[in-house]
Amino acid sequence: MLAKDIINHVLPILKSNDTVGDALGWMEDYKVGQLAIVEDSEYRGLISQDILMDANESLPIVALQPECPEVFVLDHQHLYEVLAQSQKYDLEVIAVLDHEQRFVGTILINELLNELTKKLGSQELGAIIEIAIENRDYSLSEISRLIEANDTKVISSYYTSGDELSHYRDILTLKLNRRDISPVVATLERFDYHIIGAYAFEPIVTPDKERFDMLMKYLDL
Repeated sequence: MLAKDIINHVLPILKSNDTVGDALGWMEDYKVGQLAIVEDSEYRGLISQDILMDANESLPIVALQPECPEVFVLDHQHLYEVLAQSQKYDLEVIAVLDHEQRFVGTILINELLNELTKKLGSQELGAIIEIAIENRDYSLSEISRLIEANDTKVISSYYTSGDELSHYRDILTLKLNRRDISPVVATLERFDYHIIGAYAFEPIVTPDKERFDMLMKYLDL
């Protein structure tokens, strides 16, 4: 899914001759703390509620200094790129431009997060496992093959680079389509994958239960 697919066409766009009072009213109506300023399809930047609160309500927007005039995404960029840009500048909304740098709309970051949540399969039933892994050993296709050998599929995945808190190890997080994951855990461990977390799994009622319980007890330490 691309940026152009989640543009919010209802969110107001400010013009230079709109007043501070106008902008504050729209922000209150739409429960948002930022709005884009656009003039003749040219993106001028964002204005935030914090700045407006310190200004006279009759003042035109053109009298204020806009924020982030160089911060935007292009309509063909992927949602992950949109999210990275919005997090870098701590935005509530982000402007979308076309290939000719003309303004085409804004994206509400909350709506972007909701869409990404759906894409990650968080609403699907199934267990979640975390695997500590060395970058040089990482192969999602190999891990998926081992999981699928237990009649289980990977719904979604994301990869987190290591830091001091994780002792510099990378972490692969997988959402699976089943909650009875003891065979999956046993297979991955057999191939020397280090499971550091398991969530939303069903109680284990197989011969592997004792071994699995020991693993979960270890993870809680």
